[in-house]
Amino acid sequence: MSYGDPNNPYGAPQGQQQPQQPPQQGYGYPQQQGQAPGYGYPQAPPVQQPYGAGAPVTTMPGSVSAARVMLWVIVGLQVIGVALFAFAAVALDKAKDDAAFEQFADYPTGALWAFSVFALAWLVWAAFLATKFTTGGNGLRVTTLVFGVITAVLGLYPFTLVGIIHLVLGILIAVFTGNSKGKAWFNRPRY
Repeated sequence: MSYGDPNNPYGAPQGQQQPQQPPQQGYGYPQQQGQAPGYGYPQAPPVQQPYGAGAPVTTMPGSVSAARVMLWVIVGLQVIGVALFAFAAVALDKAKDDAAFEQFADYPTGALWAFSVFALAWLVWAAFLATKFTTGGNGLRVTTLVFGVITAVLGLYPFTLVGIIHLVLGILIAVFTGNSKGKAWFNRPRY
């Protein structure tokens, strides 16, 4: 190969010696060993994959764990609500017999008992969802999303004054289980 032309853009740089090329391997020349494997650029470290990109999720993400804790907070609030509604219903029944509390005689105690039963049912549903977070699949995720949305709506309308905490907790539960980390957690493979 000749780099004789000084204007050749593919030729050797000006003022430098041509490198000596080893003779071609072939007939009459001994075979030489190739370069050791790994010669050249170093191997790149493995790429970390985010949640949902095929990497198995082995520990519960923080946002999903927070949603679980919020469900347990709702359970505690519902215990207080059941106790208050039941106490109010019993106190109202006792007050109807007393002449000093005739003004409360018109309040229906059946409604208070109904609220107590409803609060108890909500308590059981929240406790069930919270206990199934480690083993539940996508169906539990959807059910928890529905629970969070219904809790937020009920925190707005019938129980506006005391339901503001339920409103915030319901929204956060729905957001934390509905995001990509929640999806990856509930759709993870189970062996």
